[in-house]
Amino acid sequence: MNILVIGTGAREHALVRALVDGSGPADPVRVHAAPGNPGIGELAELHDVDPFDGLAVAALAVAVGADLVVVGPEGPLVAGVADDVRAAGIACFGPSGAAAELEGSKSFAKEVMAAAGVPTAMAHVCTTVAEIAAAMDGFGAPYVIKDDGLAAGKGVVVTSDRAEALAHGGACLDKPGGTVVVEEYLDGPEVSLFCLTDGVTVVPLAPAQDFKRALDGDDGPNTGGMGAYSPLPWAPAGLVDDVVARVAQPTVDEMARRGIPFAGVLYVGLALTSRGLRVVEFNARFGDPETQVVLARLITPLAGVLHAAATGHLADLPPLRWRSDAAVTVVVAAHGYPVTARQGDPISGLADAAAVDGVHVLHAGTALAAGGELVAAGGRVLSVVALGADLMAARAAAYAGVGRIGLPGSHHRSDIALAAAASAVPPVVPGWTHLYAGKVRDLYLPVAPHPDGDVVLVVASDRISAYDHVLPTLIPGKGVVLTQLSLWWFGQLSDLVPNHVVSLDVPAEVAGRAMICRRLDMFAVECVARGYLTGSGLVEYVAGGSVCGVDLPAGLVDGSRLPVPIFTPATKAAVGEHDENVSFDVVAQELGADDAQRLRDLTLAVYARAEAVARDRGVILADTKLEFGRATGGPHAGAIVLGDEVLTPDSSRFWPADAWVPGGAQPSFDKQYVRDWLTSPESGWDRGSNLAPPPLPAAVVARTRARYLEAFERLTGSPLDERVTLAE
Repeated sequence: MNILVIGTGAREHALVRALVDGSGPADPVRVHAAPGNPGIGELAELHDVDPFDGLAVAALAVAVGADLVVVGPEGPLVAGVADDVRAAGIACFGPSGAAAELEGSKSFAKEVMAAAGVPTAMAHVCTTVAEIAAAMDGFGAPYVIKDDGLAAGKGVVVTSDRAEALAHGGACLDKPGGTVVVEEYLDGPEVSLFCLTDGVTVVPLAPAQDFKRALDGDDGPNTGGMGAYSPLPWAPAGLVDDVVARVAQPTVDEMARRGIPFAGVLYVGLALTSRGLRVVEFNARFGDPETQVVLARLITPLAGVLHAAATGHLADLPPLRWRSDAAVTVVVAAHGYPVTARQGDPISGLADAAAVDGVHVLHAGTALAAGGELVAAGGRVLSVVALGADLMAARAAAYAGVGRIGLPGSHHRSDIALAAAASAVPPVVPGWTHLYAGKVRDLYLPVAPHPDGDVVLVVASDRISAYDHVLPTLIPGKGVVLTQLSLWWFGQLSDLVPNHVVSLDVPAEVAGRAMICRRLDMFAVECVARGYLTGSGLVEYVAGGSVCGVDLPAGLVDGSRLPVPIFTPATKAAVGEHDENVSFDVVAQELGADDAQRLRDLTLAVYARAEAVARDRGVILADTKLEFGRATGGPHAGAIVLGDEVLTPDSSRFWPADAWVPGGAQPSFDKQYVRDWLTSPESGWDRGSNLAPPPLPAAVVARTRARYLEAFERLTGSPLDERVTLAE
């Protein structure tokens, strides 16, 4: 198949790359591009044709014997290039000029949505500043002001500054035929979903999320897009089907009813609000940079899919196939972008970037100088795309690639996919509804009654917390370590205290890091046992000679072994807040003397057993934090039961016995390595500030993971196996 791709950006480079990668002996694909860019030129034959000149594009398609023309950018589509190509008798992937008004005019899109019953933001179409002001007053801040026409992704302003909103609206009105759409503000995360259609059938691709603002933390002016990732681990189950049923198919049907069939890709920009999904915008083409990550994950050859959409045969396609890998793209922008991008700066290091495992580099604003040197020739210059086993791995690879590229004065966002990679939102688990997110664990309730009664699914994530912050970096495999080590310890302690584990028959999505547990009425206290003096206990001892009201002998130092283990309870703090040490008397006052005494006895008994077990294996258990609850049902109804995780590197301090020397910080098998790095000059973080900690470097992640694994292997005597079994 001969295919002509129209456009110049990284989106078109991604399309060309996917078309070429899908070529095979049975279905060879040859690609032409107009006008293309130097990166596209490495894969396709370039032609110097104006992409807005429909007749010239059609003539080129005839000349090269194109079986299919793929129009990338919105401008040529709105200009009617697809109409001219079809008039020449050649299949074209891309809507007609009339249908492309779904993107070319936001007011037209709103009209179609209303007729099709598509959920979207309330809006007013305005042609005067007075109308804009009235609409703003009606909706209130934050104000959402949109240029009705095309604006390269930069026609929208969302601000609480009334003057800024009015100024943007006025500037949009000053354009020929200027019209402004003022919308209500939509809360919730945004999602991009590309829906391929032949005018009748709709086939969705994988959803993605992009980052529009120029600066980290979604700060700065709007851009065409600074990065994207896919899949979305936080997206609700059934989202794609819901969007097709409630948005894409009704819109395609409405356009057909109007006699303006829409064939191509309907880009649905969504907000998942507290009131349900709402359409933010429609586009009539693939989005940039989302295309880069979506196509990186597509296994099905792209040429056949696009040709089916262009010729009315989407219904005949088998289901699309997707890689399980995650994809992340980071945009490298020129100096001054998005205001005035500097041109002509030399670009280097692309081969080094592409040498990073899983990385490929797509060209956008690039050109060849007179001497053949690659230089910047646009605002968004490159897209660095990476595939990885998960978002964290893909993100790390993408940024490793970015770090090898040289472009004077360039900038990029450092937080692309950061929150999603850190599992800031819980995974979707079929058959279970998310109940609660803790610092490192998520709890789910069964959708249907469970055969074991009142149970909860406890999922250990790879998140790590320190100094009352959940860090933005994952520790790979940590959730499995916590789960399997807890199960092993539950087996060691079963004769002392019952535990909450009911079953390990968990959904595949969380296999290896989840347990089905009995729901407990939890005691509002952290039960801490200390056999050695360190951490917050040391601070309290230095200040007053005691810890949690327990007097200790003079002369103790950091790492000293206490004469006898002590019970030092603490309050349970919410995420982001600090646990406070309290005395036993406070616990007795809150819980009652009998329960307080029972908790102290159980805590010290568990510590004594665990300390002896660990010491036999060459490990010192310095201290540990336990959580207990009262069973309200099941075989232990009414009894105090051990819950949560138990005796893991997250909840305990483990030291190598052969390296123990009182008088200073001890080497450890827990997350102390992370704490030490965060408080070191290398991190640049001030613990006393209100700022969140920085991401952990790869070396710190690797060392921390290694220490968790070593703790597991030393204590259990076995290597980690993700096939979790209940210890005997």
